[in-house]
This record gives sequence, structure tokens and C-alpha cells, in this order.
Amino acid sequence: MDNAVTHVQLDDVDRRLIKELVRDGRVSMLELARRAHVSRTHVYARIERLENAGVIEGYAARINMEKAGFATSAFIALTILQDSWRGLSEQLKTLRYVERFTLVGGDFDVLVVVRAPDNHTLRDVVLERIHSMAGIRSSRTWLVFEEWNNLRCEWL
Repeated sequence: MDNAVTHVQLDDVDRRLIKELVRDGRVSMLELARRAHVSRTHVYARIERLENAGVIEGYAARINMEKAGFATSAFIALTILQDSWRGLSEQLKTLRYVERFTLVGGDFDVLVVVRAPDNHTLRDVVLERIHSMAGIRSSRTWLVFEEWNNLRCEWL
């Protein structure tokens, strides 16, 4: 099975379109064309090409998690048994309050981001649910006090 990723060459127009869509995914094609200084027909063609190539995977709302009732968050680093990743990843996908997780190299094997309504729920997720999963050897938790995301892709 070939797992090679095909990279898409992005030019300045592609980058402008992506930045504008990240900033406002509900922007009209006409307004997007105005902002990118190209024709609306050109925008339709570029967006379709970026979608077909998998550069644009979809469109979503950005949620203020604290205002939505998820004021407590933490990073949990897991050390796992060598052959447990597949089963563990399937369990993590179904666990409520897990925002995302990543298989990493280094001192830990998996980093998990948990967003919960309060400390009690966070404690339950980490100590009762995650720790009860087969394949977990140890964990380390860091509470998040403040965070910033560069979701506007200004670096693109």
C-alpha cells in the first residue's frame, strides 16, 4: 500500500484564497474573488481544484469552547504498550470530551487534548476512562490556563 502524500503546489492566489476561507468559510465566491483580486470564475476553478486535490477538506465553524461550556482543558501525554496503538486510537475516537489526539515520537507516545465542562469531569475522563483503556502504561497531565491558536494561517 502506497502511503506517499502528493503535495500540491500552491501559488500566491491559492494562498490568498485559503487564508480568506480560513478567516471566513461562509464568504461568497464573489467577495472571495474581490479579496483575492481575481475573477469569480477563476475562484470557482481554484476552489474546485483545491477541494479535489484534498487541500481543502471541508468547511467548519470555529467554536469558542469556553463560551460553549467547556472551560477546562488539558493535554494528556500517554505512554502505551508497543502493539496497542490501533485499538487505543479507536477507543479514543469514541471518548466524549476528547478533542484530538496525536501519535508522536519522543518521551511519550500519544498526546491527547481533552476539553471538559469542569475539573470533576476532566478528572473522570483522565483517571477513570483513559486509564482504564487497555494498553495504557502511564500518563502525564498538563492543565491549560490560557491558549492561542493561529487558525487564520497567517504563516501560510
